[in-house]
Amino acid sequence: MINYENSLALRMAPKQLSDVVGQEHILGNGKLLSRIIATDSFGNLIFYGPPGTGKTSLARVIANTTQANFETINATTAGKSDMKRIVDKAIQDRGKSIKTVMFIDEIHRFNKAQQDYLLPYTENGTIILIGATTENPYFEVNGALTSRSTIFELHQLGFDDIRKLIIKAVYDKDVGMGTEYDTVIYNDAADFLADLSSGDARRALNAVELGIKTTEPNADDNKIHYTLDVAKESIQKRVVRYDKDGDQHYDTISAFIKSMRGSDPNAVLYYLARMLYAGEDVKYIARRIMIHACEDVGVADPMAICVATNCTLAVERVGMPEAQIILAQAALHVALAPKSPAVCAGIGKAMQIVKDTGSLDIPAHLQDTHYKSASKLGRGIGYKYPHDFLPYHYVNQQYLPKEISDISLYEPSQLGYEKTIVDYHNERIASEGKKQLVNHTPGQGCC
Repeated sequence: MINYENSLALRMAPKQLSDVVGQEHILGNGKLLSRIIATDSFGNLIFYGPPGTGKTSLARVIANTTQANFETINATTAGKSDMKRIVDKAIQDRGKSIKTVMFIDEIHRFNKAQQDYLLPYTENGTIILIGATTENPYFEVNGALTSRSTIFELHQLGFDDIRKLIIKAVYDKDVGMGTEYDTVIYNDAADFLADLSSGDARRALNAVELGIKTTEPNADDNKIHYTLDVAKESIQKRVVRYDKDGDQHYDTISAFIKSMRGSDPNAVLYYLARMLYAGEDVKYIARRIMIHACEDVGVADPMAICVATNCTLAVERVGMPEAQIILAQAALHVALAPKSPAVCAGIGKAMQIVKDTGSLDIPAHLQDTHYKSASKLGRGIGYKYPHDFLPYHYVNQQYLPKEISDISLYEPSQLGYEKTIVDYHNERIASEGKKQLVNHTPGQGCC
């Protein structure tokens, strides 16, 4: 087992800015964060990014370079009393012209009341706050705190960055495994670890440590040979970043939906697989497919909602892993179907009209007649029964309230079944002089 109190990942954490790997977009020469750290002139900061990208490491770099007192707590184990202890000391130190930096790891774990406690002290300068979070701070951190902070987003490390760390971890004799072990790592093993770590430096370093500590030295040269097989046993499975309650969830489902809308079957299957691999609820995915069968396809392919609905029922009855095939069929049907936003746009316009106009009078000839003396009130008088008018079972009469009788809500496209509807409708009413259906304008928005 890895000793996390003195783990390789902890030993190799950067001590100064030049030790930091990656994050050139915020730490490159002349970039804001590098200037802030170099001049020790920072205010409240929030570091946001996936695990293993260096958020805590950046805080340690600041701790090693700042002249201020640096206090660290972790929101998974700390509470208000821990913050109060630091604040009370900071108030005393402030009278001695000593600044206090409070670093809160996993700050999103604090509830609203706990986060609110910090507000007056960050506002009046009693403490300088540095928060680290894997969750989108605009979702998980109080708006009052984010508005008082500079937010830096850290990106997952690239393949070359991770590989560089792996090589250093194996051979470095100061903080790496080279302090105790004589190891040789093979190129394919280093490549494999760098690839499967998915930008997470901590995961890669833990795999290096685990592999070296559990592999016997070679009898011929008395060295540990870190081969591809050792690498595979040490890291096991690629990590997919996905939090069902966080922005990874929303970003992935958004990409999935937009890929269906954009008719890209390859992207649809990729994002579907990514959600399934991460353990997303298959019923949630199925519901999104049903929604977009109507929102993005609609009457252009009336079978899309039928396929999506039946696939949803099948998913619930079959379960995983076979449900992935059913979901793939439904998603591909929506992706490959002709597209029309007419249904979504139409109901959107109708809802707005109802909101704006309220309950307009329904034309008397359409009102209910199934009660005694309805005719005395003029209900239903003048209604023309469409099935009496052959050959189309259609007659031109007013259905909308008179105040909005000229509006056009449903504007079909010229794609798929909607083209058939338009042609049939216009042929049917040509002799009636009624306004023809208006085709949907390309590029017009939906909901």
